[in-house]
Amino acid sequence: MKEWQKFLLLAGIFLVFYFAPIDTAPVASSISAGLILLQEYARLHVLTCLVPAFFIAGTIAVYVKKDAVMRLLGPATKKYIAYPVGAVSGGILAVCSCTILPLFTGIYKRGAGIGPAVAFLFTGPAINVTAILLTSSVFGWDFAIGRLVAAMAISIIAGMIMAFVFRRHDHATREDFASGMETDLQYSNATILVFLLLQLAVLIIFGLSVDPGLKAALILGSIAGIIGIVAVKFQKEHTLDWLRETWNLTKKIIPYLFVGIFLAGMIELLVPQNVVTGLVGENTIGANAIASTFGSFMYFATLTEVPIIQKLMALGMGRGPALTLFLTGNTLSLPSMLVLFSVMGKKQASMYIVTVMILSAGAGWLFGEFV
Repeated sequence: MKEWQKFLLLAGIFLVFYFAPIDTAPVASSISAGLILLQEYARLHVLTCLVPAFFIAGTIAVYVKKDAVMRLLGPATKKYIAYPVGAVSGGILAVCSCTILPLFTGIYKRGAGIGPAVAFLFTGPAINVTAILLTSSVFGWDFAIGRLVAAMAISIIAGMIMAFVFRRHDHATREDFASGMETDLQYSNATILVFLLLQLAVLIIFGLSVDPGLKAALILGSIAGIIGIVAVKFQKEHTLDWLRETWNLTKKIIPYLFVGIFLAGMIELLVPQNVVTGLVGENTIGANAIASTFGSFMYFATLTEVPIIQKLMALGMGRGPALTLFLTGNTLSLPSMLVLFSVMGKKQASMYIVTVMILSAGAGWLFGEFV
């Protein structure tokens, strides 16, 4: 753009803002909503979810043996092994669409095939045990089982689509592994497993609804075990590599995440719920597409999707669009999409997002028609 064009553009923007009657109340309210959501997320999820997740991702990147990842989730692994392992591994964690990102990044960088890694990425926030049980208690077991089956099916189908479209990525991964460019650290499998399980315990215990004293004791005990392994078993340079990798992942993900959360808070206020419910009251392809799009940009913390969708259904949302919103609202969000673009690249992230949106809308429509 030439200098005179820049000048005219800036002059035009200035004149619009100077003379146009602008109501600043909605803008101020939306900014406030974005800040409130960001504060709530930072207070409730950063310390209890993201920090343990980043350390786990650092452990995967540094200590977990690459040949073990390749045997279970690698591009050359049999599909009937890799995809169920990826899907089930994600499902055991009670995490949201943002907390799963560092864990996904860890296995993705460690050599997992893009298909199984995507299955893990999708099911982590979609089918954790707590969310399914809460869904059943509020909406009934038919809805909970529909959510579980749809999420498992979408994770595998989306993973296989990604693996087919980006087969060059998996081919390059196989070549890197075969060339022996990276040497695994020589620690016993038992030591690495216990170290990883203790960190997973911290992440899971933080999410439990138990006596605060018992929770604190369990968390402190797990942390003490982690410190003990670091002090006794691991070499200092490897510990520094672990901390460095954890910090690098944090720097790469957190800025995009916080910007996305802030924008999601603004969008949630700017898009009235009555408009959304008016568009998704019937089980049509269009209504499910709208629910899929809406859910993809919203941020639902773990389990909060249940009361939100319960309220929307009370206002008239159909069962099909409700299931669609369950699927995309948990697995995608504006914050997570921003991070995925930085981790996977534009092509892979775009393909994953579009695939999930289409498959979720289709699953919701089928559920609304036949269940």
